[in-house]
Amino acid sequence: MTETSAPSETGIHPETGAPLRSGWTTGACATAATRAAVSALFGGSFPDPVQILLPKGQQPVFPLAVQDSGTDAQGPWARAGIVKDAGDDPDVTHGATVLSTVRPGPAGSGVTFRAGAGVGTVTKPGLPLPVGEPAINPVPRQLMTAEVLELAARFGRPADVVIEISIPGGDRLAEKTWNPRLGILGGLSVLGTTGVVVPYSCSAWIHSIQRGIDVARATGLTHVAGCTGNTSEKAARALRSLPEEAIIDMGDFVGGMLKYLRQHPVERVTIAGGFAKLSKLACGHLDLHSKRSQVDRGWLADRLADLGAPASVTDHARQANTALEILELAQAHNLPLGGAVAAAAATVARSVVAPAAVQIDVLVFDRKGRLVGDSGLPQI
Repeated sequence: MTETSAPSETGIHPETGAPLRSGWTTGACATAATRAAVSALFGGSFPDPVQILLPKGQQPVFPLAVQDSGTDAQGPWARAGIVKDAGDDPDVTHGATVLSTVRPGPAGSGVTFRAGAGVGTVTKPGLPLPVGEPAINPVPRQLMTAEVLELAARFGRPADVVIEISIPGGDRLAEKTWNPRLGILGGLSVLGTTGVVVPYSCSAWIHSIQRGIDVARATGLTHVAGCTGNTSEKAARALRSLPEEAIIDMGDFVGGMLKYLRQHPVERVTIAGGFAKLSKLACGHLDLHSKRSQVDRGWLADRLADLGAPASVTDHARQANTALEILELAQAHNLPLGGAVAAAAATVARSVVAPAAVQIDVLVFDRKGRLVGDSGLPQI
């Protein structure tokens, strides 16, 4: 099926309920730009729009934003650019221009890749690319290579091509991503396994969680911390004396992190977050987003009863407006509810990673970053 350059509608907005448009990954844009540039290098003209084939059979069409060619001291070159449309996903690279500059490579060299301005370079082990390689992931490389091979056969040219991908301003955009923490320096990664960005699927976030664990394991870290946000991250680092590279920004996806750790274990994991979110984990919820799980006031009231709270306090808790109100109620009566939440959350987390040998402890903070609960480590 041939698709237009405009991605299709998919799903609804999690806040407004409006229909959402899907988008294209940086890998798909780089592939389209590469096909156009190689077509010009081999045949002398730029196809505009340019059509590519994605792994699931879609054939999207992209208009060119840049087309240029010439000859310099290194020989002939051609360049094409695509403006990324991420659809309605809140993607940091939406609107960025993905450029591909191609040149003939040495005889027998095949397709090789270089990082241009705004594309990062891998500096730490544990990623799907060796240290020193451009941060152009395996599937986009496969897609670009397939386009080169097809065009080389069509034009009767050797498939020896150097592909340089660049993203103007990518170095600044990368500061808003996990790349610096993962050891991808100098710019963005060229990503995408399907070529399609599904709005609010959070696949990029889950991918980053997994890569963070991979890098931690590959660099020999034995203790990492999965944190729900900046406040818990800073507090956990200070309390557990952890380096920045040991921090996993798990957001609401504690389940995604724990399930990956079950298959790729680290010796010790600290889970750190706010009282409300971790009370959800304590109740067995593995997605902590407010749209997908709710604070269980009844469960918190029962924990207060376990701690010796009188009926007037537990009744108040059951009718409370927020988790914060319940926490403040417990504190006013000197009841260690944060500790009970931490202990229960740790029990749930350990059940998810089992049978992997991962020691798990949980830190619970209030909104000001003050510790209100620490599960400690189980006796082993």
